[in-house]
Amino acid sequence: LEAAQEVLGNEKATQAEVDEACDALTRAYLNLRLKPNKDLLADLINKANGLNSASYTANTWAVVENEVIKAQAVLEDPEASEAEVKAAEKALTKALEGLELVKAGDSEVKESVKTGDTINFIYSFAGLVITSAVLVINKKRKEF
Repeated sequence: LEAAQEVLGNEKATQAEVDEACDALTRAYLNLRLKPNKDLLADLINKANGLNSASYTANTWAVVENEVIKAQAVLEDPEASEAEVKAAEKALTKALEGLELVKAGDSEVKESVKTGDTINFIYSFAGLVITSAVLVINKKRKEF
């Protein structure tokens, strides 16, 4: 830009100098690109990192974790384009909106809870039947 301004200020500049300054300015302009605003992406990442994973189902939380990793990579990439930033924002927003709370009483435990009771229910039931039979027999004996 400074070289182009010098040529502009020089009334005795030749056409070749003007063309060279114009080409240099054009190349600089083409190499210049706007850096996308990543504030929203950073806010979304912070929001996701502030959530308690235990409050959400494992499947939906895994999606959020995956999108946070991708979004973090875009956030840290100084060459990330506006489209990449917007795509990461959209994907992370969708993942956050898809979170499902774990319902009370709903657990993702794959096996039954151990109660410490090792006696089979059938033994208790058999004892009840035998006791009932003894009582019935005793009652009939008293009637005779």
